[in-house]
Amino acid sequence: MARILRPLLFAMTKQRWSGVEHLPRDRGFVVAANHVTMVDPVTTAHYLYDNGFAGRVLAKESLFRVPLFGAVLRSSGMVPVHRGTARAADSLRGAEAAVEAGECVVVFPEGTLTREPDMWPMAGKTGVARVALATRAPVVPVAQWGTHRLLARYGKLLKPVPRKPVTVVAGPPVDLSDLYDKPLDAATLREATDRVMDAITHLLEEIRGEQAPPERFVWRRGEDRS
Repeated sequence: MARILRPLLFAMTKQRWSGVEHLPRDRGFVVAANHVTMVDPVTTAHYLYDNGFAGRVLAKESLFRVPLFGAVLRSSGMVPVHRGTARAADSLRGAEAAVEAGECVVVFPEGTLTREPDMWPMAGKTGVARVALATRAPVVPVAQWGTHRLLARYGKLLKPVPRKPVTVVAGPPVDLSDLYDKPLDAATLREATDRVMDAITHLLEEIRGEQAPPERFVWRRGEDRS
């Protein structure tokens, strides 16, 4: 995958990367990133790969059933997410096992492309909190911006020319240590998730030079995408 995708990404994007010093080298960890367009998992993986990490991305299970593409996902160690089913917990157990084995697991906590009108991060789902609190592994917030110029949100056609600047920034791990010994109830999971989303949003504010709305957008499945 790297041999195919890296040359394409170098040809289509201008990499503006920073914050690599926040990625742990001595243990498994979770990367939590914002999600604007379908290109995001590829650019996030590119950022990690070129800095020495083969990130295992959580991807929706239906992609694993696509001929050939699904085989590539499985062989590269990506983790299937069974969204909205009784098997949803399997995805988290797979992510936890990978982190405990010393790997980098990539999560997009929003669970889908952001529906926020100005493309700010939405309220996150609690899966990232469950993995983080179960493993006590560092959660590194990552914000990226510019992928929407390469592929529009909900778009299907790439715009590779001219090369698009893509900024990817990692921040310091989110401090969740005071939550480790608390019950994994809804309040604890929501608090941990909100801290992660706050950290991602702050990084994105710095990239964009703008301030996000004071209240985070909440999207529920079945609502309009506008």
